[in-house]
Amino acid sequence: MRWVEKQETNQESDAGIAQLASAARLRTPTAQTLWARNIRDLAAVERFLAPSLSSLPDPFGLKGIDAAVARMMRALEQREAICIYGDYDVDGVTSTALLVSMLRRFAACAPPMRTGNGSAESRAALPGAVARVDYYIPHRQVEGYGLNLAAVEKLVARGTRLLISADCGVTAVDEIDGAARLGLDVVVIDHHTASQLAEDLPRAVAILNPHQPGCTFPGRELAAVGVAFHLLMALRKRLREAGWFANRAEPNLREVLDLVALGTVADVVPLAGPNRVLVHHGLRELSLAARPGILALKQVAQLHGEVSAGDVGFKLGPRINAAGRLDDASVGVRLLLSEDAAEARQLAEQLDRANAERQELQGRIANEAIERAESLLGAGARRSLVVSAEGWHVGVVGIVAARLVERFHRPALVLAVADGIAKGSGRSVEGFHLYDALARCAAHLQKFGGHKHAAGVTLDARNVEAFTQAFERDALAQLSEDQLAPRVKIDARLDAREIDLGLAEELQRLAPFGAGNPEPVFSCAGLHVSEARVLPDKRGAGPGHLKLRLAAGSTKAAPSFAAIGFGLGDRKLPAGAAVDAAFQLGVDSWSGTQRLQLKLKDVRESEIV
Repeated sequence: MRWVEKQETNQESDAGIAQLASAARLRTPTAQTLWARNIRDLAAVERFLAPSLSSLPDPFGLKGIDAAVARMMRALEQREAICIYGDYDVDGVTSTALLVSMLRRFAACAPPMRTGNGSAESRAALPGAVARVDYYIPHRQVEGYGLNLAAVEKLVARGTRLLISADCGVTAVDEIDGAARLGLDVVVIDHHTASQLAEDLPRAVAILNPHQPGCTFPGRELAAVGVAFHLLMALRKRLREAGWFANRAEPNLREVLDLVALGTVADVVPLAGPNRVLVHHGLRELSLAARPGILALKQVAQLHGEVSAGDVGFKLGPRINAAGRLDDASVGVRLLLSEDAAEARQLAEQLDRANAERQELQGRIANEAIERAESLLGAGARRSLVVSAEGWHVGVVGIVAARLVERFHRPALVLAVADGIAKGSGRSVEGFHLYDALARCAAHLQKFGGHKHAAGVTLDARNVEAFTQAFERDALAQLSEDQLAPRVKIDARLDAREIDLGLAEELQRLAPFGAGNPEPVFSCAGLHVSEARVLPDKRGAGPGHLKLRLAAGSTKAAPSFAAIGFGLGDRKLPAGAAVDAAFQLGVDSWSGTQRLQLKLKDVRESEIV
């Protein structure tokens, strides 16, 4: 594994880092980490360490938002039936729950309707006096991704007048034309890559997507749930100006940031800019768990107290995702909207069982996919991987694609074949824009969508081989061998004397960590192995985990550190060996006591004895 320093040290940068550390009252390694991430003045550091909701961009900077707000206000005022049409992943589910919950609250605050002579009447005396807000999540196995005309016809038949898509719709040209013919207005909320030709976009009442042509909104990397939150900010402002909350308490948008954090982290968008602000405050709401569904979800995930972005990504998000991957994603929406603790617990347990089933299914398919990938690589050098099989479950192929990327360090697509159609998902590596690559291979595809890191495809099974070859040619043109080599990026080098619990705790101020803001990685040279053992992998797979005690010197009096290297059990490190380590600084809690633990990313023989 190559170790890559994020920055070259020189006299000028060292002086800047020292000045930043002094001004911000930070330790030098923390200042080095911020400097490496181009956060280099005191004001920027303060904004980063204390994200403020007041720093969110003006929602009215989103292209299309005035038209969207006007149509939604009319629907609320005229007590129309509104339906949120969401995607089946966590971003879609949380976007749906967010919009449904807040629009219902807004509707409940509606002032009395007025008759033709101007007299006020109570809402309770009028049929349909409060706008009906409902939702619809397509069944992944039956309906597939995005809007479909059959569902639109059902919604129109039950009286829906305004449809708001959540995490889908930007490519649904025919479906939205069909909705218009049926008298249904559509507002699109999406964040997937959009056509850069305005004439190729759907003819909706409004499209809210930071990636559409002509949109200069600064929060281009928002997840759909983040776009939906900004829409609600704008709508609440206009309702306030119209006197909507004159006699009722104004709904607090801070309370729904738990949903925004869930969807944002689970969709693996960069945790920078507005996303960092939303997730920072949303994690606090998740930690409070005031929502019955969140409390129940934390309980089945055996998660107590504070919630980190990692907890969302590995414990909460997968459980919400599991239902949509295997069966009915609306279970997740029902959980997040539930106000009854007993119902919420039942739904959370249902999701927990679905997640266990998903894990078992995913493990089997991942093993088969890895075997196919190894066979491809064994047959000759490749810069991409496309694997397919009959019988694979389409609901887990995205996760399996991510496993292939992690293991083989090259873009990968995993396709499930059924009834002559191949459907699948892909994940990419740094420097390879997956959506753009698929666009260049579009002649072999029936449809595709996504963004630079992840995408979905559908194609005739007879075209899989031709697509595989075209995708490989594109990867050959775009990726060098060097880009496919596994790398660990080092934020800063540490002297062993700088490593302590205080530094680990200070670095937690840089959280939330995730895409766009990875947890800092440090290196330290010339450490000595005083203890070494291998812990078995509980799942019975892989080489196990390397458990070390690393000392700053060869004497018994030298300070030492506990270290764990997950998946590094195949490293042979005898006691007394001198090593260089690349690691993150973790804080391990045990019996109420906090201890420093190095989380090893890599370890190698040292040239320093």
